[in-house]
Amino acid sequence: MALRPGRTVGRLLAGVTLALAASLPLLAQTEAPQADGPTASPAQATPAPEATTDAPSAEAVETPASDPKVDLETVQSSISLSQKRIDELKAEIAAMEGDRTKQNAALIAAAQRVKLAEIEVADVEDRLSQLIIQELEVRGRLDGSNAQIANVLAALERISLNPPPALIVDPADALGSARSAILISAIVPQLRAKADAVTADLTKLTDIKAAAQAEEATLKANHAVLEEEQLRIATLIAARKQGIGMRSAQLEAEEQQAIELAARAATLKELVGSLSAQANSVSTAAATADAGLDPTAPVMTAQEIQVALANTARTEPAIPFGAARGYLTMPANGVNVADYGTSDGFGGISHGISLMTRADAQVVAPADGWVLFKGPYLNYGQIIIFNTGQGYTMLLAGLDKVSVDIGQFVQMGMPLGAMGSRTSGRTVTTNAGADQPTLYIELRKDNEPVDPTGWWATPTQSG
Repeated sequence: MALRPGRTVGRLLAGVTLALAASLPLLAQTEAPQADGPTASPAQATPAPEATTDAPSAEAVETPASDPKVDLETVQSSISLSQKRIDELKAEIAAMEGDRTKQNAALIAAAQRVKLAEIEVADVEDRLSQLIIQELEVRGRLDGSNAQIANVLAALERISLNPPPALIVDPADALGSARSAILISAIVPQLRAKADAVTADLTKLTDIKAAAQAEEATLKANHAVLEEEQLRIATLIAARKQGIGMRSAQLEAEEQQAIELAARAATLKELVGSLSAQANSVSTAAATADAGLDPTAPVMTAQEIQVALANTARTEPAIPFGAARGYLTMPANGVNVADYGTSDGFGGISHGISLMTRADAQVVAPADGWVLFKGPYLNYGQIIIFNTGQGYTMLLAGLDKVSVDIGQFVQMGMPLGAMGSRTSGRTVTTNAGADQPTLYIELRKDNEPVDPTGWWATPTQSG
């Protein structure tokens, strides 16, 4: 017995209707916001840039005092770690009390874990952005199919309600039945193809959602790592500063002189020159930056350099700075948006490089050295200037927070502070990084700019 055309259409109609119905809860779930999920992409998470105005001069700005207890309380209040885990971290760090070597090693290791977690977060956010694009493409195809499928389904619904008679029931209507059969045979394959396409898109949408949920889980895990390591670093810094106790009157005087020099200096070159002269005229650790670092000493092997840099008990540069070429640590994860010698966007030439970073990105010491200056300066935002020995100085500009002090010796890889949520400082703004924080890095030899290309142990583009 021949099948009635209406029965075939009815089965296909039911299958397509179920497929479309199945998409409704999926789409609703995809559109629903994730309560504990991150923002869709770094661009969405970045606030709109504010109008750029000239920053106040150094005379109008005082260097903010860094209170490690306040910094620690701020970090602790902004994280979601359990109190049990917070207590465990504090107990772990308390066990290092007085052991500066262990504290140094823990700081450098924590900073490295933060850098790795930041890289993974950036990668996950990129993958989530790609999934969002794919989802929009699938949704677009489904939306475009809605009108066509609705029209065909309406016609088939009418046929199923009033099907043509079967040949064996009414032979007199053979011509009408043949015409209906021809019509159905032409429509059904097209409708089936449409149904298959819709089913494939729905399956892909399901796969995209599953992939997005997996990426969000990875993102959440990396944010947990960042929170834990940020608390570890803040606790370690507080413990180190508490262990130092009262600073000597000589270092206090040195810091005050540095602030006064910054207030009088009209350019970075003038500031670096004044700070270097001051460091060489006072009897402090910074004045002995070149002590024991004989430039005529035998060239160190790569293994000897690695061993020297691994010594976290050092209180002076592990190696002569001239031998550190190819070993410096990039101070932050980011994308190089301005090279040495290129236009700075304001009619001049850049004497350093600029990295566009994530919001609140960690900044670490690129080399061993003594802090000559830290604080706000002209239009550069928060800056740090290091005496790295052998007549070399390094400048980092554009930071939002600084956690080191003038006169402090820092080891390569130690955390120094953090970036903000947008570009800080007119003089380091680039077209590519105007709406995101930008770190400006400058290397000088005898107060003359030096191209830092080739000095880094890692590429300048890491994110």
